[in-house]
This record gives sequence, C-alpha cells and structure tokens, in this order.
Amino acid sequence: MSVFQAVRTRPSTCLLPAALLLLLAAAPVPAQNRKPPEPRKPAETFEGTSHVVAVEVPVNVVGRDGEPVRGLTAADFEVYDGSDLQKLSSFEVIDLNKLEAAPAAPAPAGADAKAAAAPAPQSVDNVPSGARRRFLFLFDLSFSSPTSILKARTAARDFVLHSLHPADLAAVATYSMESGPKLVVTFTPDRAQLARAIDTLGFRQALDNRMADPLRFMVDTPASAASEASMNILDGLSLKDQKDQVLFDYLKSISFASERSERSFEVSRIAGYSRALGEMAKALNSVKGRKHVVYFSEGFDSRLLLGRQTTDQETETDNVNIQFGQTWMVDNDARYGNTGLQRNLERMLNEFRRADCVIEAVDIGGLRAGGDQTARPSGQEALFYLANETGGELFKDANNLREPLERVLDRTSVTYLLSFERSDLKLDGSYHRLRVKAKLPAGARLSHRAGYYAPRPFKDLDPLERNLLASDGIASASPRREVDLNVLAAPFRASESLSYVPVIVEVGGHSLLEGQAGNKLNLEIYSYVSNAEGQMKDFFSQRVELDLGKGRQAVAEGGVKYYGHFDLPQGDYQVRVLVRNADTGRTGVQTAHVEVPAYSKTQTVLLPPFFMEDRQKWLLVRENNHEGQQASVVYPFTVEGEPYVPSARPTLSGKAPARFCLVAYNLGKGDVTVQGKVVGADGAASPSGKLSKVQRTATGIQGLDKLVATFDPAGLNAGNYVLQVAVTDPATGLRQASSLPFQVIH
Repeated sequence: MSVFQAVRTRPSTCLLPAALLLLLAAAPVPAQNRKPPEPRKPAETFEGTSHVVAVEVPVNVVGRDGEPVRGLTAADFEVYDGSDLQKLSSFEVIDLNKLEAAPAAPAPAGADAKAAAAPAPQSVDNVPSGARRRFLFLFDLSFSSPTSILKARTAARDFVLHSLHPADLAAVATYSMESGPKLVVTFTPDRAQLARAIDTLGFRQALDNRMADPLRFMVDTPASAASEASMNILDGLSLKDQKDQVLFDYLKSISFASERSERSFEVSRIAGYSRALGEMAKALNSVKGRKHVVYFSEGFDSRLLLGRQTTDQETETDNVNIQFGQTWMVDNDARYGNTGLQRNLERMLNEFRRADCVIEAVDIGGLRAGGDQTARPSGQEALFYLANETGGELFKDANNLREPLERVLDRTSVTYLLSFERSDLKLDGSYHRLRVKAKLPAGARLSHRAGYYAPRPFKDLDPLERNLLASDGIASASPRREVDLNVLAAPFRASESLSYVPVIVEVGGHSLLEGQAGNKLNLEIYSYVSNAEGQMKDFFSQRVELDLGKGRQAVAEGGVKYYGHFDLPQGDYQVRVLVRNADTGRTGVQTAHVEVPAYSKTQTVLLPPFFMEDRQKWLLVRENNHEGQQASVVYPFTVEGEPYVPSARPTLSGKAPARFCLVAYNLGKGDVTVQGKVVGADGAASPSGKLSKVQRTATGIQGLDKLVATFDPAGLNAGNYVLQVAVTDPATGLRQASSLPFQVIH
C-alpha cells in the first residue's frame, strides 16, 4: 500500500548549449517589461562525505512540577547504543524561551569576513535540525464523522496560528481507507500554508487552484488565497462556505463508503489501517527530530482491540459458560480483543516509537451533531491506547486544544541534543536501540528516542522517504556539502510592484558524479523562496536527465549551470536551493539572501558585481514554466546587447584580469566613481587586487545603468576572498555598496 501519496508533475527538461542560452536576450521589449538578474550568495566549497554516521539523540527532561529541567550539562548524560557506552561528539542545549522571537536576518553579501565568522546569537535560524520540534496534524477521514472533522479543523488551525513556536515545523496529512495516508503539506515553518492545508484537507476540486509542488510546501499560491479571501458573498454563501459544503459532501461520501463495509470487514479494515500508518511512521524516520503526531479521530471500536467491559451482559454469559465447562461457547476475540489485531497495532506503534514519533490523540467524537449523530461504538479507549503506548496523551475536548497542547509545548521547550558518531555501521537499515542515563533531580523524568535505523542505500528508499529527506533539507536550510553547489540571486526591476529575480545554480560536476555508475544521471533541482516570516512565496523544481555516455569527462571538469527565476515584491527573502543526484542520493543545500528594493525613482540601487565567465565549461539548463514549456522572458545579463553568462562564484586564476558588470538604478548624470576593496578570509583588507577600466555603457532604458570594469587579482594568494565595490552617485554624492565572494587559484 502506498503511503502519503503525492501527485508529482515534472516538466520536460531542456538542455541548452551555451550559444542558445545567450540568444535569449535577443528580443527587445518595452522598458517596463524588462527583467533583471540576481543577487548572489556566498558559495561554499562542498566536500565529499565519509562513512561516519552522526547519531543525534534529542532528550527532554521534565521535573516533578511538570516544567522542563534546565541547567544540565554533557557530564550529566550517558548514551548507550545497545549495551555500548558512546562518547559524545557534541552537546547542545536548545531553550526555545531564550531564542530570539524573529529569525535573524542573513548577513548581506557585503558583510566582512570577520563579522561573518563571528558566532551568531542564538536565534530561530540557529536551532539544529535534530532539535526542532515537528508536529504532524493527521486527520482520520474513515473512522470519524464529517461534522466532527470539519469542526476539529477550527481547533487545529487556531493552534497552528497562535501556539507554535517560530522554530517549530508542522505538516498536515489525512488518512482514509480508500487512499491511505496522504501528505497535504510537508513539514514547514509557513503557518499560512498550514492553515490553508487544514482548511482544505487536501481535497481537490474546481474551486481550488492548487499548484504541482513536488515537495508539498505550498497548497496554493499566496495570490490565489488572497483573491479568494477578498471575494464577495455569492448567493448568500461566501466562497469559503461553498468550499466547506463541497468538502463536507466529500467527507460524507468517504464515511458512507466506510460504513458499508464496517459490519463485515471491521477487523480487516483496522489491520489495513495499522499497516498503512506503520509504513507512514517508517517513512517519518527520515525526518530528523521528535515528531508529535496530533491525531484527530473518533477512533475505531475499542472492543475489537481490548475486548468487552466486564460489566457487559455478554461477559456475564461467558462467565457462566466457562463455569460449566462450555468454553467452545466463548468468543475469546470478543471477550479479550482480537489477538491478530493487537499484534498488527503493536507493530504499527513500534514503527512510531522507532521513528521518534509521539501520538497525541484527539477524540473528536463529541463534535458530532445533527445528521451525524449515528450510533458509533466508542473509540476513546483505542485512542488512549495509541497515545499511551507512544508516550503521548489523549485529549477528550477537541474544542479546547490550545491549553492541553500548550502543556506539550511547555514540557518540550528545552531540548538537550546529544550526538555521537559511528564509523562501523553497515548500510543495512538495521535497528539499533538507544538508552540514555542521566543525573536528574528527584522526581524528574527523561524522554528520548527509542533507537535509530542504520542508513540504507539511497536506491532502497521509497519515494516518500526521498521526498521527506528533500523537504527536510529545504525547511531546515542547513548547508550540505556532498554536492558542490553555488547560488547567485539578484533583484532586477521589472514593474512597479514586482522584481525579476534570476536564480543561477552551479553544480560541480566532480562531486555530482561521485559514486555514479551508469551513463544516465538524474539530477533533481528544488528551489523555494521564503520571506522574513518563513512563509513560502514561490518555488521552481525540475528533473534533468544527463546522458554521460559521451560527455562524462566534460561534466566532471565543469558541471551543470541551471537558470530559474522568481517574481517578488519588495521585501527580504531567503532563496533555498537543494540539488540531488537522484541515483546516488548525494545532496547539496545552499541558501542565498535577497533583498528586493522598492525601486522608487529617486532611490539608487546597486546590484552585486556579475563576473563574465571566459570559458563555457558548463552544461546549461534553462527553467521551464508550469506547463512544461520554456518561459518567455528577456535574458537580463547583457552588455550593449551582447549576452554573457555570470558566475555564481567566480574562480580567478590569479594571473589574468577578469571583467565584471555592475547594474545600477537611478544614478545621476556625470562621471561615476567606482571603488573596490578585497577582504580576505580573516576579515582583513588586502593591498593586492586592482579594479580598473570602468566604462558606463548605454542601455536605452531610463534609470538603468550598466558599468563594465576589470578586476586584476594579481598578488593574491590562493584562497577565498570578498570583492567589495562602492559606486558614488555623481548627482547626490551618496555611495552604494555591494559585494561578491570569489576564489583565487594558481
């Protein structure tokens, strides 16, 4: 049975030779429709991974008063892998109450290296992925009435919007007997998309304008949600009421289908349910950290699992039959519960425990009303069993979720993240039990993950596990260096309300090919852009198939350069890029900070320097639009009508000068003064490196200037540097600065 089924649409891939990509700039367009390039992010050199496996063990400690215990140190803990005491390789304390309320803004590209190297204050962005709390809101559509589900959404939505900590990630999923578990939205910091997912529960209908997001970060675009909210009342019902009615009808059809088979197939239905959720739990193991599964359900007939109450008339009859030796007259499954069902559920709960999942069960049976008040067997005891066996709680009042779930938040607000390393693990997916001992205050209790699975070869992972791994990389935005990856993004003025933000992704060929056996390489590229509040605003993704039969050496010596873009209004954004070899699983993750200005007529704006590459060493790939066709846009990287390919992270020889282009808006008339400074990795300015031959070129577009300059890296030793460039407006005397990291090789 498939789990968390996600519809994926991948547009066809187009590989562009260098000359063809450069021709994209040919067609002239009016100035207001011109589209510009991208700010670039300092790129890091990504190294190959070793066979050392780092095991992270998040630990929560709660005192007798129900409050988290603070002040413990690494010396207070012992971690055992099986029976072997492990040496801790790292120890971190994450106290959510002490984190900055808002994410710390990424350092601008021009920040000097010394400041960039300084330790950042503890903030939401600094929380390690393994220590982040994750909540999965799972709605049971088969063992619940439609009215109960619709009403439960209100409490879930309220909790998501008002109770979660900014560092928390959450996801939304549904379960039905017909479709199994389905992921509506993956683990994300975007509260707006989570609320939207809870509103729709993933139901696709003509009123919904859904996007084909392969990683399930976005239910729909912010624009479509905003337009829906602004619609007038139609025929006495708002659009939301109409959509709720359609969703109610859909849920009712599921309920009817479920009831038809309930009497004769109840046990087999629950067995199928336990298998499907067990597979889902196993896939969740690929997501780091503890997962709290908030399970909205009325539960299944508890008697099938636990047997009859001792006060039932049938139990009295059984007692009489047993007393007179007529044991064949006793239905042991009805009396004690179905043993096969108990085994199935225990296997399912084992998978939840092994994946470090805690089920917080929410009984929504009390929310039924009107036509839904059909006689249903009580499922509360079954829900309590699921929660209790995984260390969670049963919440009986689904209308008041905030108070009990906030107790869960309080208890887990302090996490001790213990890590150790294993270099002797076999890549066989075997399960390893963990034990944690600690010196605790009297009455305190400790909770931690029960164990972990050894890694498996990437080819053995199912599609859901691969998707969750990718979405976790995007959500955490923690750099990964298995694949050499550099990202350049910068905002070009496009219209009064939007900027055109090209995103250039450079993928190092040597690291991409490591471990690649065949001549067909499948490359996955995912890019999402989020605002300062963590809301996902747009995305693009593509799968590229490379034929290495004749070009393996060329790819190894160069790599793949991908060109995509976003259309963004004014604001601060984080571009998140994940590139993965879909055959070997080798992954690179990089982020770039983009500040989109207002582009007023008086404000001077200077984009980062764009170095023009002399050698066409890249296999160039252009983005496709959502219909799978090439997007019709003007290529912004041109000088006097001649296109060039910018470098995301220039690599200079140290001997030959390099040309670069500065794009500026709203410079006054007259001679422009350009100054350059080279800053080393230690933050100190270098006397070497010279900027010269600045030429102001004609663009034919009012308010747009392109300055061409030459940079000579002579005298610089091999290493990493930052080129800081400042332009003085001849009309106002004001200076605008930008910068770009580069590397010198000899």
